[in-house]
Amino acid sequence: MIELYSVRDVSRILAVQESRLRYWMQTGFVGPTVRKGGRFYYTFPDLVATKAAKDLVAAGLPLAKIRKNVEALKAALPGDTHPAAKLRICCDGETIVALAEDVAFQPIGGQVVMAFTVPSFGEHVHQVLAMPRVMPAGSGPVDTSTADGAPVVVEDNATEANGGGTAYKHFVEACAAEDRGDSVLAEHLFRQAIDLEPTMAAALTNLGNMVYRQGELEEARRLYERAVEHDPNQPEARYNLANLLEDLGETEAALTELRRVCAAAPEFADAHYNLGIMLAGVGGTAQARHHLERYLELDAASDWALHARTFLNQLAA
Repeated sequence: MIELYSVRDVSRILAVQESRLRYWMQTGFVGPTVRKGGRFYYTFPDLVATKAAKDLVAAGLPLAKIRKNVEALKAALPGDTHPAAKLRICCDGETIVALAEDVAFQPIGGQVVMAFTVPSFGEHVHQVLAMPRVMPAGSGPVDTSTADGAPVVVEDNATEANGGGTAYKHFVEACAAEDRGDSVLAEHLFRQAIDLEPTMAAALTNLGNMVYRQGELEEARRLYERAVEHDPNQPEARYNLANLLEDLGETEAALTELRRVCAAAPEFADAHYNLGIMLAGVGGTAQARHHLERYLELDAASDWALHARTFLNQLAA
């Protein structure tokens, strides 16, 4: 059985704030590949890739180069990579490679800027997850409480991306404010982030969600469309835009966006569910069945799974 790790688990394992992991996920930099019950989970290869990305960010490599190398690493990792796999992950600043642990690594540029063995990292993962979740007195930044109510302290590594008055800093603070329920401050900070970096698709999407909930559909639409323009591969923006278009009665446009989401992110269960329901409403019975069945493959245990089965029974009648 594949071992899965929640965003909160990864935050503890890598000492990276959850808001930063969400940002990486939303921007398509690096993140989880499994979606169950409406939540995202990291596989162990996802965890290895995220650690590599974190280490390379700390080493000061350009984000575009890191993204390219991490994508190559994920493609090269064996599908059955697990904590005991005899692998060594290395990077010389130009190329990242996964090698058998007993093979020497000769860096192209003459210097290793990042390296770790998978077995030692796997041991670290198990040790961290076995530790009690406590909050030391006088500790630093605190992420949102865990599901069992115990706060988790995460001392995030300082990097150029999260220091100073940057758009990223405003984005992280906005996420934290939204988690606390301070929607006014969150909206203000998301707008500041966008003012500083108008192409920040994650901030555009999150602000779009906020104004969508406020009933400001036209502004939400503009924000989602800008997010899609600047980051066509971000599925959340397209998914939310599709829901909004359906609210506005633009069903064909909504179907188009949902089809794009399902094609680009086939593990996005909610997109399959909404597309199936929408297709059933316009008479696309065969396609509706396909997407509802795909939804149940991805998310068979949630409350919405019962609704999906009901719809499938109705379509079969």
